[in-house]
Amino acid sequence: MTYFKKQREQYLYFLKLEKGLAENSLQSYDNDLRRYLTFIGRDIGIGDLSGVTLGHIETYLLELRSMQLSVSTLSRNISSIRGFHQFAVVEQWCPANPAELIELPRKGRKLPDVLDQHEVAAVIEAPDRRDRLGLRDAAVLELMYATGLRASETIELQTDQLINELQLVKVIGKGNKERLVPVGEKALEAISDYLRNARPFLMKNPDTAKNRLFLSYRGKPLSRMSLWHIVTGAAKEAGITKSIHPHTLRHSFATHLLEGGADLRAVQEMLGHVSILTTEIYTHIDRSFLEEVHRTYHPRA
Repeated sequence: MTYFKKQREQYLYFLKLEKGLAENSLQSYDNDLRRYLTFIGRDIGIGDLSGVTLGHIETYLLELRSMQLSVSTLSRNISSIRGFHQFAVVEQWCPANPAELIELPRKGRKLPDVLDQHEVAAVIEAPDRRDRLGLRDAAVLELMYATGLRASETIELQTDQLINELQLVKVIGKGNKERLVPVGEKALEAISDYLRNARPFLMKNPDTAKNRLFLSYRGKPLSRMSLWHIVTGAAKEAGITKSIHPHTLRHSFATHLLEGGADLRAVQEMLGHVSILTTEIYTHIDRSFLEEVHRTYHPRA
C-alpha cells in the first residue's frame, strides 16, 4: 500500500514545475518521502496529515540517524519532510508545519566536552565553604550540575523560582518557555546554606539585587563573566586540566543521566530542548562511554 500518494505526487509536481528540480533530485525527494510517509501511515497509523506531530517526525529522524546516514543525506531527508509539510499547510491539508522547528544537522559537529563523575565531584567540592563567596560558588556549581541549567538561566534565576517543598526549580528558558526541573538534596542543601549564611551579607540593596538568587560581592546580579570565573576557578582548584566552561556542567549532567539509563525524552524536557534531535547528541557521548567500558573491562575486548 502507498501512503499519502496523492499528496506526495502533488508536492513532487510542484517541485518540478515551480522549483525546477532536476529528475535526479526529484527521484531522491520521492524516495525520501515514500519512506517517511510509509512510516507515518503504516508504522504510526496516521491517516491524516493534520495528525502528524513534531514527536512523530523526531522519532522517524532518530531511526534514520541510527542508520549512520551521511550528514548530506540526513539534511536532504529533513528538507524533504519540512518542505512537504509546508506545502501541506499551503494546500490546507493541515493547519501548521510540525517540522518547522527541526534544524538541519551541522557538518563536523563537535561532541561537547564532559567531565566524568569524579571530576564533577572535585569541581563542586573545590570552593571554600567557610567563606561567603565560597558558599555562593558551591551553591552555583551544585545547582548547575543538579539541573543542567544554561549559564543564562542560572544567573537570571530568582529566589522565588525555587520550590523547596517539591524539590523543583522553575526555569524560564529560551523563548520565555517555562519548565520544572528536579533538584537533588545536595544542591538544595548548598543553596539553603548560601541563602542563610551568605546572600543576606552580599545583598547591599534589594533594588540592585533584583530578587536574583545569585549575587556578586557588590550585591548585584551575578554576570556571565563572574559565572565563567566561578566554574573555571573551581576546575583549576580541583586540578582539572580539561578546557571547561559553564556549559560543561550542563553537558556532564545530560551525559551522566543517559549513562545511568535515563530516558532521552526526559533529558530533553529537563534541558529545555525544543527538539529531541538536539538532545540526541549526548547519546553519542554515552556510546563512547560504553565502548570505553567494554574495552577496559571485557576480557576479550
